[in-house]
Amino acid sequence: MLAILYLALIMIGAAILFLPVSVTKSITFSDALFTATSAVTVTGLAVVDTGSSFTLFGQIIILILIQLGGLGLMTFAALVLSVLGLPIGLRHHNILREDLNQTSIHLLVGLIKTILSVVLVCELIGGILLLTVFVPDFGWAKGIWFSVFHSVSAFNNAGFALMPDSLSRWATNPIINFTIPALLLIGGIGFSVISDLSIHRGWRHLSLHSKIMLTGTAILIVWSVTLFAALEWSNPETLGAFDNPWDKLQISWFQGLTTRTAGFNTVNIAAIHDSTALMFILMMVIGAGSTSTGGGIKVTTFIVLVLATIAFFKRHNQLRAFGRSIKLEEIMKVLALTMMSIFVIMSSIFLITISHDGDFLDLVFEVTSAFGTVGLSRGTTGELDTLGQIVIGVTMFIGRVGPLTLGFFLARRISPRISYPASQIYLG
Repeated sequence: MLAILYLALIMIGAAILFLPVSVTKSITFSDALFTATSAVTVTGLAVVDTGSSFTLFGQIIILILIQLGGLGLMTFAALVLSVLGLPIGLRHHNILREDLNQTSIHLLVGLIKTILSVVLVCELIGGILLLTVFVPDFGWAKGIWFSVFHSVSAFNNAGFALMPDSLSRWATNPIINFTIPALLLIGGIGFSVISDLSIHRGWRHLSLHSKIMLTGTAILIVWSVTLFAALEWSNPETLGAFDNPWDKLQISWFQGLTTRTAGFNTVNIAAIHDSTALMFILMMVIGAGSTSTGGGIKVTTFIVLVLATIAFFKRHNQLRAFGRSIKLEEIMKVLALTMMSIFVIMSSIFLITISHDGDFLDLVFEVTSAFGTVGLSRGTTGELDTLGQIVIGVTMFIGRVGPLTLGFFLARRISPRISYPASQIYLG
């Protein structure tokens, strides 16, 4: 049901973006479809320039698709029903639970109210802060629109920008380097964590999910920012072009933090070293948090994989973290999610290399960016043919609805009638 709903929204968005009122110049329907898919999946990859190819009406449609895709269709529907005072049925509760990646329907309404409050407050504050940057540069009318667009795009981890070079012209602007990453971080950490933090003030009372998410996010931010600075410090086409160490640190903070979730950039991504690109690929695959506006396999999934590996080498029979144990069912779900993600990524890479003989690393970068709904590109997006656009579009779609959705669609739930004796196989 969720996959059908998202697909329907993409098709409606593509049809509207293809209308003459939405574009400044003629585009193909495949371009409109790719743009709608990228917006609904909050990815940010673009085959045409958003700022110059679409009219104000077209840009508004893209922003609406981003907001609906970032919040989730069922979440948005539940918000509307709550505002109208209408009850949410059990079936819709179950679909909403899947959309928010929750294990039960308990406290869903409270979580929805938290989402509404956080979205309104963060996007409003972000827009006000960005006014100080865009209004002096573009005037009031255009400056206000740019502030609203980039605030919504950032909070939903979409990465869509109205400039061809993204935010590169403000690479050393403190407001941009603070506001955009803050919006990305809040939107990408997960609404369940934000709700938990609003209820429990002390670290000791937080849920295991929140503790793992906050700890894992902090570690990944430090890792990506530090490694980006170390690898690119002397690269004349990225950080090496700036003489001031403070400017280099600002850019490293921005680019290192945005890599996992959104496609904003303040340096030329095509010019980064191959080692940096590989680090970016790993960060994009990991992605953001559950119940967030970001994609990827999710931070908690990656942390549980690491904990399971450590537990195996320590010969522990139980997976533990922060004084709590993790159930076998959750570990199995993590393994299934990881394997499905590897299958999707490898299949997409194989298919896209059939019709493109470009740099292999650039193609891998493009696929992982699409899967993680990040939107960073090394210049390959605009060169995609029809098959390439289809492959990347499907990868973005699977990355948004979740690889497990594909697995559940292909598999049938059949209760085993026969149990078998255990045996041993040799691994490793």
